[in-house]
Amino acid sequence: MEQVKAHTPLQQRQAGILLHPTSLPGPWHCGDLGAEAYHFVDFLQAAGQRVWQVLPLGPTQDDLSPYQSPSAYAGNPELISIEALLQSGWLDVEPVPVTMPHAKRELIARAWRTFDARADTAGRDELQRFIGHTAYWLEDYALFRVIKNVQQGKPWNEWPVQLRDHDAAALQRLADDHADELAVVRFEQFLFFRQWFALKHYANEHGVAIFGDMPIFVAHDSADVWSQRNCFDLDECGRPLVVAGVPPDYFSATGQRWGNPQYDWEWMEADGFRWWLQRFEGQLWMFDLLRIDHFRGFEAYWEIPAHEETAMNGRWVKAPGDALFAVLQRRIDPLPVVAEDLGIITAEVNALRRKYALPGMKILQFAFDGGAANPYLPHNHRRNSVVYTGTHDNDTTVGWYDSLTAELQLQVAEYFGKPGEAMPWPLLRAAYASVAKLAMAPLQDVLGLDGTHRMNTPGTSTDNWRWRFSWEMVPADLAPRLRRLTTLYGR
Repeated sequence: MEQVKAHTPLQQRQAGILLHPTSLPGPWHCGDLGAEAYHFVDFLQAAGQRVWQVLPLGPTQDDLSPYQSPSAYAGNPELISIEALLQSGWLDVEPVPVTMPHAKRELIARAWRTFDARADTAGRDELQRFIGHTAYWLEDYALFRVIKNVQQGKPWNEWPVQLRDHDAAALQRLADDHADELAVVRFEQFLFFRQWFALKHYANEHGVAIFGDMPIFVAHDSADVWSQRNCFDLDECGRPLVVAGVPPDYFSATGQRWGNPQYDWEWMEADGFRWWLQRFEGQLWMFDLLRIDHFRGFEAYWEIPAHEETAMNGRWVKAPGDALFAVLQRRIDPLPVVAEDLGIITAEVNALRRKYALPGMKILQFAFDGGAANPYLPHNHRRNSVVYTGTHDNDTTVGWYDSLTAELQLQVAEYFGKPGEAMPWPLLRAAYASVAKLAMAPLQDVLGLDGTHRMNTPGTSTDNWRWRFSWEMVPADLAPRLRRLTTLYGR
């Protein structure tokens, strides 16, 4: 039996559900951190689920992808609950919910004016403590947001040179001229984190841990790259020399060209990985457990010349992941991190993950290619891992199964003993029965929804990240049914 090291974060058998807060019900254009989020925690508790996994919570751009945020630290203002603002007394008018993106920004600005005029000493002190605690990223993010607005949305490397190059005197002049706009951005982030930590506290009090998600790369047009150019492989004008992605794989015949700038790992290591320490500590302030998206990039990353239109003509380049995780584990032990180790995984990647006792991922939808040695088949699972029916990048389990050939459907049925249960329950049951310490399923799978309900289709740029559920989709017997499974399989 595989030994589970004492400093791995997965010490108990647990189960949970993957649902991004934007998918919660509600009258606005996306779900938020208001009453429906608390209702979902209540559902998780009733269903015996101890983990709620979310996607990255940062602001999004027009494509709504949480993996291409303009900040590695900031919260998405679209997740702020307007109803909670009304209850706090910081919004003096009851708005009609609007289904268009960015509808909340004017309301947040209005709430700031009310707060600035009426807030008591305790409220002002709370705001100042937040600003002080987050100063290492908040000031640059606020400046970035305001300059983007002034520059009519241009990417930062196309701004006037002094602003592009983060000239202190130029930034001070801009800050003096736009003091109120900067104050609104700070207040917006204060509101987001205030509501987030209230929700997290409620979840933890009800026995539910929050499982976050950290993309390995950051967007080029972001406050992080603009303010800390030394950390990235850019030319003198701030343009990426090489970009991130993955070679041709299961999802795409031409690979995926993500376009994120690559890190200047040599400079980062010489700096003691200070940027990474701040980033991990910022994320672990927010979450009980953290998934690192594309973990294999810490061992070697796919480097694509910036002029290439696809990911096909890239190359693997070694990264100092061992040195980085040694520093991290000295600072944070146990390191509550799960490694997303999907795709082209080498012995070196596995060795790095195991050296630091980081759980890997097992995706049941990937289990039925390659014969009995396929590592995703339940009989090959390891205890120190997280088993999923599918992820946000997969089709729903019902959609996946319906797309299989008759031969593969028969193979799946035979593997599970030709069960009488309809999909997705054989996969859900297999996840719960697995030796893997944590079993996770997207809410779409728990609800038995077909492929029209998937969250994201990798390699495409439209109609993603918009899925939402309603409580009418949730059968009355679902919570007790899930609770029975958790009890049956010791989760």
